[in-house]
Amino acid sequence: MRRSGTFADDPFRSRQPTSHERMTGMPWDASYQGGPAPWDVGHPQPAVLRLASEGGFAGAVLDAGCGTGENALHIASLGLPLLGIDVSETALSIARQKAAERGIEVEFAAADALQLERLGRRFRTVLDCGLFHTFDDLDERTRYVAGLASVTEYDGTLYVLCFSDAGPNAGPHPIREEELRTSFNRNNGWDVAAIEPDRIQTRFHDENGAPGWLATIKRL
Repeated sequence: MRRSGTFADDPFRSRQPTSHERMTGMPWDASYQGGPAPWDVGHPQPAVLRLASEGGFAGAVLDAGCGTGENALHIASLGLPLLGIDVSETALSIARQKAAERGIEVEFAAADALQLERLGRRFRTVLDCGLFHTFDDLDERTRYVAGLASVTEYDGTLYVLCFSDAGPNAGPHPIREEELRTSFNRNNGWDVAAIEPDRIQTRFHDENGAPGWLATIKRL
């Protein structure tokens, strides 16, 4: 079903539509109007829960592309200072309402993931859950990775959970392992510590979810 919303409704009118937005002809905010977005499953991703239980998040945390905040709220509930950012004002409004209802102290802000340097802040841990794979354009990926480097503390940790091309029933924008290794390398300030097969739950897959990669990447 086609959702309402146009690029004229986008609060970031000065930014160029991303490759995903150009493909769909709709701004990201439209995905949250008229019902949950396909990736908005109403609870944290299992991979994020596992990372949190293992102590994978430390210091100040950034959730880039936080959506309606389920991952961010879980991490913040552990007592960590967290900033969740998104370009969708509708998603952020829902996230703030959830935080208020659950009594969780967390910060949500409208920001463009392709201009992360404008945040003017650094984080010990950064989470990208389902954002990297939406950037099909090489220039977008280059800008995004550089922006991540500008906001991640040296020796900090970035987690990227994205759709994988390994296995059946892949999600949209599946990523090859080599693409992750090429995008995050020592020449642009990163060291890929591990890339492991994982699963991503969505509203259009069964309870097993879609094949994914979980990459653990260190900032040099």
